[in-house]
Amino acid sequence: MSAPRTVDVGGDAPYRIEIGPGLLADGARLTTHARGRHALLLTDSHVAPLYAAAVEAALRDARPELRVAIHVMPAGEAHKTLASFGAVIDALAALGATRDATVYALGGGVVGDLAGFAAACWMRGVDCVQLPTTLLSMVDSSVGGKTAVDIPQGKNLVGAFHPPRAVFADTAALRTLPPRELRAGLTEVIKYGAIRDPRFFEWLDTEREALLAGDHRAPAEAIARSCEHKAGIVERDPLEKGERALLNLGHTFGHAIEAEQGYSGDDRDALVHGEAVAVGMVLPSARLSARLGMAPDADTQRLRSLLLDYGLPVDVPAGLAPDALLARMRLDKKNLAGRLRLVLWRGIGRAEVVPDVDEAQVLEVLGTR
Repeated sequence: MSAPRTVDVGGDAPYRIEIGPGLLADGARLTTHARGRHALLLTDSHVAPLYAAAVEAALRDARPELRVAIHVMPAGEAHKTLASFGAVIDALAALGATRDATVYALGGGVVGDLAGFAAACWMRGVDCVQLPTTLLSMVDSSVGGKTAVDIPQGKNLVGAFHPPRAVFADTAALRTLPPRELRAGLTEVIKYGAIRDPRFFEWLDTEREALLAGDHRAPAEAIARSCEHKAGIVERDPLEKGERALLNLGHTFGHAIEAEQGYSGDDRDALVHGEAVAVGMVLPSARLSARLGMAPDADTQRLRSLLLDYGLPVDVPAGLAPDALLARMRLDKKNLAGRLRLVLWRGIGRAEVVPDVDEAQVLEVLGTR
């Protein structure tokens, strides 16, 4: 196996992201970060049949004395709940996990968020190693230490900041990713170009066919460049008190769509996370920016066209009432003093957080006024 690409995340709790094929089978690398003798491998019902046995074997072969338990949760955003969190805590208790235990998160963003939150809470904090298997989790949720579960009132409203001990993004796992999930993950990649890197935005336009085809070179480059952008932002703003909020371009509205649909992304008619964020990047973020005179409408059209070229949705799903979506947006964690606070932009590569956004203008953009 050739040496993986690496991205270092600095700050008070530094760690390394390793990117390349074959990492899930490299027990020596994975166990470098297991300080104690207990390891809980958390995965879901989709990923477990593909990788759980191989990862468990790699851990045991590298560290025969390691006590490894596997906990398999149901797949899907609908199961990123306090009940699932409780089940992971029970699994840690059954393992007898001590304060030097390690939780390995094998799966997509749901598994990563839940594993990180459980690790943050067990004995007030144990190590978590992220093993993302989806493009979306490789470029976003596995990096930065934001962990959470959903409640009926909104997405990610219960959680903690808990940076991982390490991240291993095995690009070979993308070969088993359904095309829809691959496209959804590319939303978060496009986001980095939209908020801060016009050249990357252009590269994504040029490399569209290679990225959609799953060619190893293009995804590895996209993952590395995305992680470099996120690492720089997280180092400067680990607790999302300023610049880090820019990473939420499209997320306030996207999360509102997910919550209003009941986190039912397994339903073919409901949007998965990356699809909902794609809609949010156009509506209301880019289109509202153009309406407010902050950005040229041409850039909104370029973003919309790129998302469509990647097979992503850009319109609100039928049957979702704008007033209901706006009510969901009011619960977003970025809001202050009950006022809507959105990530807007001045054009491709120049995003900013705008406080006190007029709700009436949001509704206008959504076509109700």
